[in-house]
Amino acid sequence: MAGPLQVMPGLVLPEAELSWRFSRSSGPGGQHVNTTDSRAELSIDLARSAALPEHLRARALEHLAGRLVDGVLTVAASEQRSQLQNREAAAERMAQLLREAVRPPPPPRRPTRPTKGSKERRLQVKRQRSDLKRSRRGPHPE
Repeated sequence: MAGPLQVMPGLVLPEAELSWRFSRSSGPGGQHVNTTDSRAELSIDLARSAALPEHLRARALEHLAGRLVDGVLTVAASEQRSQLQNREAAAERMAQLLREAVRPPPPPRRPTRPTKGSKERRLQVKRQRSDLKRSRRGPHPE
């Protein structure tokens, strides 16, 4: 699993910028989890990454601001008993996060006006509701 991380067809993060850490995992595995370092953490320093073009780096830093600690993005995986499977899960999670972070924003929405028919329907429903409430009122005491 070691090697560069393919985020998108034109964006690959070199292995030198990725940092792996392994620790004991909680979860399934019985006594096995007490003896093996199967939890995998993958980190990348987005603020100093040379692999990301400047405009993508700025977009990623803005989008992931809540997840970053000093410009470093970290993801962890500990669902599987196998360290290799957890490494693969962490790498896929990191790639997915970065894909979403560097995606260009959607085009702005063009404001539209309600159609004449929809205005008339809305007013008609309001009139019907008003008539219904008026009919429920008793005679006005004078």
